[in-house]
Amino acid sequence: MAAESIIQSKQVAEVVGGILTEVVCTVFSDYVFVLVTQYGKMGTLISVMPHNVANEISKPTFTTKILMGKDEPVIHVYAKHLVTFVSEECGNKPVLLALALKDANVNSINSIKQLIQSCRIW
Repeated sequence: MAAESIIQSKQVAEVVGGILTEVVCTVFSDYVFVLVTQYGKMGTLISVMPHNVANEISKPTFTTKILMGKDEPVIHVYAKHLVTFVSEECGNKPVLLALALKDANVNSINSIKQLIQSCRIW
């Protein structure tokens, strides 16, 4: 009888805007880790935390915090756009995002979001 892994992980790679883009999604008991790289490295590490407002039934709000790397406003926007759906689909688990992009524009960010969706293991 083979032992089943406690940690679930899935990886995909696709050319986005002429650049090989790799995505790895790993689900832990308390976090979801999403790695998006066009460099083969982790890059900037961002925490995306959901916050439920008391007595509100609507979707949670999300805060982002740069844990390691450049703290630029656009990185916060990318992080929220790329992984808030992951948190919502996992029952509002926090997401740890590692992001290393050579080219970030609206089209590439939307394509990367689709890559993350294709990694769905949650």
